[in-house]
Amino acid sequence: MFVRFAPALTIAALIGPIAAGVIGTLLPAFGYFPALAGRHFSLAPWHALFASPGLVRSVLITAFVGMATTAVSLTLVMAIFAAFDGTRQFRIIRRFVSPLLAMPHAALAIGLAFLIAPSGWLVRIAAWAGAPIERPPDLLIVHDRLGLSLMAALIIKEMAFLFLMVLAALPQSDGSRALTLARTLGYHPAVAWMKAVLPRVYPQIRLPVLAVLSYSLSVVDVALILGPTTPPPLPVLVLHWMNDPDLRLRFLAAAAALLQLGLVVGAGLVWIALERNIISLARPWLIDGQRSGHEYATKVVAGAAVIVTAGAVLMLTTALTLWSVAESWRFPEVLPPTLTLTNWQSQIGAAPTPLVASLGIGALASGLALVLTVGCLEHEVRFGRRVTQRALWLLYAPLLVPQVAFLFGFDVVLAAIGIDGGFGEVLAAHLLFVLPYVFLSLGDPWRAFDERYRWTALCLGASPSRVLFRVRLPMLLRPLLTAAAVGFAISVGQYLPTLVAAGGRIATLTTEAVGLSAGGDRRIVAVYAILQMLLPALGFALAVALPSLAFRDRRGMSTGA
Repeated sequence: MFVRFAPALTIAALIGPIAAGVIGTLLPAFGYFPALAGRHFSLAPWHALFASPGLVRSVLITAFVGMATTAVSLTLVMAIFAAFDGTRQFRIIRRFVSPLLAMPHAALAIGLAFLIAPSGWLVRIAAWAGAPIERPPDLLIVHDRLGLSLMAALIIKEMAFLFLMVLAALPQSDGSRALTLARTLGYHPAVAWMKAVLPRVYPQIRLPVLAVLSYSLSVVDVALILGPTTPPPLPVLVLHWMNDPDLRLRFLAAAAALLQLGLVVGAGLVWIALERNIISLARPWLIDGQRSGHEYATKVVAGAAVIVTAGAVLMLTTALTLWSVAESWRFPEVLPPTLTLTNWQSQIGAAPTPLVASLGIGALASGLALVLTVGCLEHEVRFGRRVTQRALWLLYAPLLVPQVAFLFGFDVVLAAIGIDGGFGEVLAAHLLFVLPYVFLSLGDPWRAFDERYRWTALCLGASPSRVLFRVRLPMLLRPLLTAAAVGFAISVGQYLPTLVAAGGRIATLTTEAVGLSAGGDRRIVAVYAILQMLLPALGFALAVALPSLAFRDRRGMSTGA
């Protein structure tokens, strides 16, 4: 019975909060909010918004960061595939990408700030290496006016996401066969990939690319840690107005949230238009028969991207670890002179509350997402219905619609019907963003399952439900746990959904880390950032260890599951 209604439940879980949230934002944006004496529609919120100082610059910075982040991330990922696909180096890169994807955005941003700040580890290393540096340079690196440090953090994370999306799209587009055929015809590896594989792969990853664009335009937690402050990006402005003690600013915040939605839609349309122009310009090159060109440049760019990304992640993780155990670390000391566990011990009394909240919400959100995903995928199997392009748009809706455009409105709707922000609301908000990632992680392994096992069990008299629980799920234990680990990692990293849905009453590791990063003790901030990184790592470790333990006496299932 559940399998029959699983798709409808999943669509309701994805679209219901977004639709309610957009309506809850739309009405106050035009002056209608009876709880705050707004009983008539008006354009006053828009007049106040356009009169706000710094709005134009805020919008321009947001657009620049979003478009540039998406373009650079996509270009570097394409260069990596063109230069290394099918090589030994590519297998090493694949092993590095999954842990990087699991690292929460806020933890990465905090670590990057510790690394590149004027008093950060890079400047300390330069001073230790002999550079004439006696005091931190007077440079605005973190919170720079162009948002370059914000872009750097986003590019590192979005490269990992797009890399995995391309990896998943290759089998569907028959990319390996196309690459082999092009290489047989004498095309050099990089040219062969760009001419034979990229045109097949890109249509498969268009939605993920648009999701990256939307996220980069509307990110809040990373922007609070690294983004400009005078003025801040538009999503941060919305957050400030929404949390202002002057409740009249809620109308202004709603109008700004709709402006954010319009900015994302406009940027998406511009991106699609650029796609078409680039395709038209590239078509002569694709069919000119030239078998070499820019091979060396592609390898240099790809190699530099891999080395810089891996080096930055390794160094920022090390910097976080050192700060978390440093008794004191004065500039320009390259290493803390004394290591201690005092920082960790001092947080034993405070950390369990956000730690337990992160664990509980993450486990429940990923578990519910896994149940709904399994129900939808089993519905495909039993009723022969595959995911259509329209269904994919619905699946990506939480990733395409900016969070600030509907989360505040969703909170308004809940308040209007008498539901106060609590654990259930936070769980629903997390599920909204966890579900798409779990579905994307599990979909391909589920569809690649050899259906002969299922038909054999059915022929032996097993019911469809018995086949599901006794045959398919045990054999797909590893992909199931991996999808759950991905969902758990996504939940642990959620900042704005937690903040808005709970009204600040439920603290998680992410909300604490972002709050402390504004001016707290670096040592305590590092403790929370490390904890935030350890939780997803624990989830992936269990996803690897449990199947090996379950199949320790069944080697064939252990390697094939």
